[in-house]
Amino acid sequence: MQTNFKPEQLAQPQMEASEKILRSCVHCGFCTATCPTYLLKGDELDSPRGRIYLIKDMLENGKPATPEVVKHIDRCLSCLSCMTTCPSGVHYMHLVDHARAYIEQTYKRPLPDRALRALLRFILPHRERFRLAAAGAILMKPLRPFIAGLPILGPRLAAMIDLAPLQFPARAVPEIVSVQGAKRGRVIILEGCAQPVLKPSINAATRRLLARNGIEAVDVKGEGCCGALVHHMGQEHDALGFARRNIDLWLAEADRGGLDAILITASGCGTTVKDYGFMFRDDAAYAPKAARVSALAKDISEYLVTLELKPVRETGQVLAYHSACSMQHGQQLRDEPKRLLKAMGFVVKDVPEGHICCGSAGTYNMLQPEIAGQLKARKLANIARTKPMAVATGNIGCMTQLSSGSGVPVVHTVEFVDWANGGPIPEPLAQFGFLKQPETMMAAQ
Repeated sequence: MQTNFKPEQLAQPQMEASEKILRSCVHCGFCTATCPTYLLKGDELDSPRGRIYLIKDMLENGKPATPEVVKHIDRCLSCLSCMTTCPSGVHYMHLVDHARAYIEQTYKRPLPDRALRALLRFILPHRERFRLAAAGAILMKPLRPFIAGLPILGPRLAAMIDLAPLQFPARAVPEIVSVQGAKRGRVIILEGCAQPVLKPSINAATRRLLARNGIEAVDVKGEGCCGALVHHMGQEHDALGFARRNIDLWLAEADRGGLDAILITASGCGTTVKDYGFMFRDDAAYAPKAARVSALAKDISEYLVTLELKPVRETGQVLAYHSACSMQHGQQLRDEPKRLLKAMGFVVKDVPEGHICCGSAGTYNMLQPEIAGQLKARKLANIARTKPMAVATGNIGCMTQLSSGSGVPVVHTVEFVDWANGGPIPEPLAQFGFLKQPETMMAAQ
């Protein structure tokens, strides 16, 4: 793509990076075939190619964002399926992230939109605030029909209530589990922000599994949100602040006792942490530290496949594997989770149209509930076609999105692996009758 940026524009690091991305696009249109919003809307401006034209015009001419541009950029899920499809290697993720930051700098959203986004930024990245908000949403569930009918914000507030858990979230304290046998490694597990509130069982299973196989998991006091949630809302200052805090804490721990990996059990967070090196590329103080953290960051499935784990009980259940967009497109991890589950004895089936987003996408299912709902229905219909006993996935956002309406348990990959390797059965599986399978398989070994 031909560009005409002025030299003074290209002196800005973000603009220079975006200009290189724009020039790599050859207008081929392959991205339109795998873009969820284009498949639903059929509008060129709701495709990656169309959004690239809008972004180019906005940035190149130094124009403030318009309502039309904002509408189509807001509809982008950042699922990154277009990046997997693109034959030219267009790094759409960095381009749309820049566009979102530019929108927040140049466009004044309507008051209700500003208020909702400010509320999400205030609550979601902070565990205790999120815990209180989740409890409040549970109490509001009886009022959901009335709230849904409110003008302007009603559908989005209703979507937030729908996503709230059914039970009041308890405060979970990370359990320190003693390493069994010879110590084989030392890691940090990102505790995160939303996941410890919604599903503390995920990291609990991770700690048990690692300890059982000789890996010490270190608890890092004070770490929190990776910055992904606000980063994808265009709030760069806040995102970098969250990232700096984690970088400093993680590297202090690495320097104190050595570190093999920073393990991440939410693939959406993993995509962002692995991108810290790019995010801080122009920060002289943090660039080398951020690059070091990105090199240490690994999805839990990516790390576990290197341990050659063995099952200790009979499994054999049929699982539909839902590959989160941040896993398959953001981190380019497609086979590792399935190899892990198969090694544990499960029968793993791919979901038809597995490259299409389920509609979760961070805060997307709260900010764009209509499109998110259509994508959820499409994904659930495809999952049902595999006739699974349960769904395995590696991202808390997808789990929350798909749990209501799936008809079968939606459980994190690591919880399946922990159970097969000798841990307790995850509660959703016990409720569904998985214990009907024989309990032991390798007692004689």
